[in-house]
Amino acid sequence: MPDVRTSTPGLVRPPTDIITDPASGPAAPPSAAELLDFARRTAADAELVASLPLDPEGRTWLRLDGPGGSEAWLIGWPPGTGTGWHDHGGSHGAFVAAAGALNEQSLAARLPTEGWKTLELADDVDRERLLPAGQGRAFGQHHVHEVINPSDTEHAVSVHAYYPPLPLMRRYSRTGHTLRLEQVERPEEWG
Repeated sequence: MPDVRTSTPGLVRPPTDIITDPASGPAAPPSAAELLDFARRTAADAELVASLPLDPEGRTWLRLDGPGGSEAWLIGWPPGTGTGWHDHGGSHGAFVAAAGALNEQSLAARLPTEGWKTLELADDVDRERLLPAGQGRAFGQHHVHEVINPSDTEHAVSVHAYYPPLPLMRRYSRTGHTLRLEQVERPEEWG
């Protein structure tokens, strides 16, 4: 997971009511709505949320066992921290605030995935939402956003799930209506 400061080794298996029957064959990949349901149920697990070590300086995380082969994370956000503008490399996903609140700024536009370095955005593409504890959202594979803990004093904690597991993340900078591709990160670089 990029942009994290500390980690706790191992995979945490949150409680789930999803039962897989090996005799029924491979299950369909989880939809964005199913990932949102997983994130909501996991965010409601007070014991799991409380188990996340919080750092006053940087984001912390625990890797979770997501449904249907998805990649999932429990993330702690110190006051004022954020992700910067990014996408999820073609994965769809969901996230839910488990404690505190998160502010999401997103683009209501599908960006080309290749062959550009700088784009001029239209006036009406910006969306913003505040997600208090228990609230979240699902998103499609072309979602570009930044997420911020807007509090000056409180940590936030959230649950995120992606399918397929993140193949890469594209990082962007933004000045006014200009969006610039800055970096492409791959999982092996997140070490």
